[in-house]
Amino acid sequence: MKVGTNSFLRGRPLSLILASLLATTLLLWLCEKNPFSTTLSVTQELFANPTVGFVEVSPNSSLSVTKANENVEEKDIQISIIEEMNGNEEISVAGPVGSPPEILSEMQKSKRGNGEEDKSSAGLVGSPPEFISEMQKSEGDVPSFSTNKVCNFAKGRWVADSERPLYSGFDCKQWLSEMWACRLTQRIDFSYERYRWQPENCETMKFERSSFLRRMQDKTIAFIGDSLGRQQFQSLMCMVSGGLYSPEVENVGKLYGLVKARGAIRPDGWAYRFPKTNTTILYYWSASLSDLVPLNASDRASDVAMHLDRPPAFLRKYLHRFHVLILNTGHHWNRGKLNGNRWVMYVDGKPNEDRKRAEIGNAKNFTVHSIVRWVDSQLPSHPNLKAFFRTISPRHFSNGDWNTGGSCDNTSPLSGGSEVVQDGSKDPVVEGAVNGTKVKILDITALSELRDEGHISRYSIRGTTGINDCLHWCLPGIPDAWNELLFAQI
Repeated sequence: MKVGTNSFLRGRPLSLILASLLATTLLLWLCEKNPFSTTLSVTQELFANPTVGFVEVSPNSSLSVTKANENVEEKDIQISIIEEMNGNEEISVAGPVGSPPEILSEMQKSKRGNGEEDKSSAGLVGSPPEFISEMQKSEGDVPSFSTNKVCNFAKGRWVADSERPLYSGFDCKQWLSEMWACRLTQRIDFSYERYRWQPENCETMKFERSSFLRRMQDKTIAFIGDSLGRQQFQSLMCMVSGGLYSPEVENVGKLYGLVKARGAIRPDGWAYRFPKTNTTILYYWSASLSDLVPLNASDRASDVAMHLDRPPAFLRKYLHRFHVLILNTGHHWNRGKLNGNRWVMYVDGKPNEDRKRAEIGNAKNFTVHSIVRWVDSQLPSHPNLKAFFRTISPRHFSNGDWNTGGSCDNTSPLSGGSEVVQDGSKDPVVEGAVNGTKVKILDITALSELRDEGHISRYSIRGTTGINDCLHWCLPGIPDAWNELLFAQI
């Protein structure tokens, strides 16, 4: 009996161990087969290690993208008449047009193709891009317009720049007309020279004459337009030369027929070549951008056919030589100017009989659209040509006009604001004309409207009393910014 009792006690611990092992094995097997344990572990991993990706935005949330209204309503064009200091009458146009901003999604950037960089969105300033989810895209919540962030050079602000001006108004006598060199007048405030234009969503390079000339090597830049086009031409000549006397620059006006005719006050234009890079910069006077043909060439008092639907003969003849073309018009369209020059409107080679078209505003609009269409039709035959149409330069007469005591006496920069926030141009005529064509807009109207202190004002070199020039600009000055924007776009 004693022996049996000891044997039982020795076997009992062994049985307990075997039972524990069996229970543990069974529990592990059940855990592996239980789906809830798998779900729990995955959920824990998701919260412990959140992934970074696109934000799913519901259509009702504050981040949803709404389809923009594509109907842009043009405001009425306001036309006012002014006579230039040399007796030419001119008009200015204003009429803001708005358009919705465009949105750039990260998903669209990744799908642009083979990692190709979106050049138009380089150097963006402001808030980070919004994200558009795949669900929204499938539901049609993505705007129908392009989602690339478009660079609008006309939208931005004026900023102070201690490195301005880009040339000296004292020294650039080789290219700059005395009447526009305000440093040579009795004006004593020149703070208007020390600002530059900073576009909002555009990456712009600092203007350097050597870089400009290299880029324009073996190329010809042509300005064709009124006296404001001539100011832009003289501004560029001073910028590219640094305002320094450059005897090596060649006068090549004869190659373009730009010579002073007998009895003329000045030639129809100028052309200069920088020999080291073979870069030519020229200007041709064509205030209306229409083809002017005397009806009787032997009679200086003859009427002149003003062909509204035909570009100037100079442009037709030399277009093949140009690589950059900048057109402008606007300030010479008024009845007094047409009558004074004996200009008679022609369309389709005969006198215009359309009374509605004969109205000055309609005639100008018709001409602008006509020349844009013509240039656009020529671009396929001139693949190396970049064409621009510059919007109208604003005038700033207050308390009267040029001949009724009007003035622009303000000398405080940006007293009316420093920023342009609208998307559309304040020159709807030019904006509408270039829309749908390969002719680009050089939009300078709104940004120039903020700079009323930059006009020649009463400080004319001619010493004329009682007359203010609130149309033309002091140089160095606002037209320098126009050329910087031109440089950025070519």
